[in-house]
Amino acid sequence: MHRTLTVIHALGLMLVVFSIAYLIPVAASLVYGDGTLIDFLLAMVWTAAIGFLMWFLTRHYKGELSIRHGYLLVVAMWTAMPAVATLPLLLVINGLSFTDAYFETMSGLTTTGATVLTGLDNLQPAINIWRHELNWLGGMGIIVLAVAILPLLGIGGRQLFKAETPGPMKDSALTPRITETARNLWLVYLVITIACILSLKAVGMNWLDAVCHAFAAMGLGGFSTHDASVGYFNSPAIEAVLIVFMLIAATNFATHFMAWRTKKISLYLHDVEGLATLGVTLASCVGIGLFLWWHGTYLNFWTALRHASFNLVSLATDCGFASADFNQWPIFAPMWMLFLSCVVASSGSTGGGIKMVRTLILFKQAGREFRKLLHPAAVNPMKIGGNVVPNSVVFAVLGFIFLYFMSVAILTFILLISGLDFISAFSAIIACINNAGPGLGVVGPAGNYSVLTDFQTWVCTFAMLIGRLEIFTILILFTPQFWRR
Repeated sequence: MHRTLTVIHALGLMLVVFSIAYLIPVAASLVYGDGTLIDFLLAMVWTAAIGFLMWFLTRHYKGELSIRHGYLLVVAMWTAMPAVATLPLLLVINGLSFTDAYFETMSGLTTTGATVLTGLDNLQPAINIWRHELNWLGGMGIIVLAVAILPLLGIGGRQLFKAETPGPMKDSALTPRITETARNLWLVYLVITIACILSLKAVGMNWLDAVCHAFAAMGLGGFSTHDASVGYFNSPAIEAVLIVFMLIAATNFATHFMAWRTKKISLYLHDVEGLATLGVTLASCVGIGLFLWWHGTYLNFWTALRHASFNLVSLATDCGFASADFNQWPIFAPMWMLFLSCVVASSGSTGGGIKMVRTLILFKQAGREFRKLLHPAAVNPMKIGGNVVPNSVVFAVLGFIFLYFMSVAILTFILLISGLDFISAFSAIIACINNAGPGLGVVGPAGNYSVLTDFQTWVCTFAMLIGRLEIFTILILFTPQFWRR
């Protein structure tokens, strides 16, 4: 009971901190005079008040969290934050249900980029800023931000960091202190975001569009200020800038930090996972470009390469921007793009899916099994980038892959039972669990998720959550062992 109250105490502090995020849309409302100022001020006050009340009632129970309660706090935070983030949407947008509002904010914070809103071109600037700020905050992870702040408030953050961050970042801190690690990651993230904003402004976007699309690109969230997404601009220059920053965001931020700290660009050449991500993505861009040209989808190869490159990079990195309705392309192309969304993003990036490092481990393990059949007595340690991968990590990856595909299968069947067609159901679950945004069929880039029933919407919301928290963090709460003392 004591530990549970500590979780509530920490969650209250996080909500108070989260209320500060409303200052950006408040400023936007003042600048644009869009009539949403009171709504955002009310949302900020209510969020802070809820958090303060939780903190005040449990103020005698602060302390270090166990790993078990770290997982509980992570899940509580990733379900509570989207709930309070719905407040301005519900206050401003007439007729919006809580189900749809929660889907939108969960999509924002998990950096999925799937939307149920239409008329984005005419949406109040402050609301658009708020949606994209959720993308940006969720990109690096609100937990990482909390890790940098909570120790100042009397609560340690290492358990939260381990519960939320996947892959190599779990066990190798970039600096001796976890809070310093989190702050440095956020600093790199902020600097690259500013560079993205300035680059988008330089190639023709106005300030609102530049800020919003930079937030979405760096968070690999894929929200846009226009119903036609990036296709609204019809600009190869804008698409090229976004491709560069989406690929940067899909690279491990630990690599960015180390390159920035040591001033050595050559470090990127030693990032085996990043090189694999870049190689697979660029080869696929050329391949799909040739495929679309060969099929006559585009009469000019360079036009085919342009649209193939932007939409493939966007979906493969789990961002979700679109410059064309790839739902109308020959089915191989969008299905290959959905497949890439499962494996391309690096661990420690803002992307989702299985992650490239797990793909490399599976590939190497398959090769090791072949060698074992031929030489049963041979010792074959697995190495990636010159580092030996312990068998415990290999087994953990195999367990994750099993749960990943079982989750995809079960959630797809649930949508099929609810009446959705196969292509729409399967692609919606793949897009949501990978935090990639648009799917195919009725949830393709020319439409959105507003066509789903409330039940189907909640299924996709759950898929986004387990995808963002990498499945184990959520499913462990449903095991009897978790609740035993």
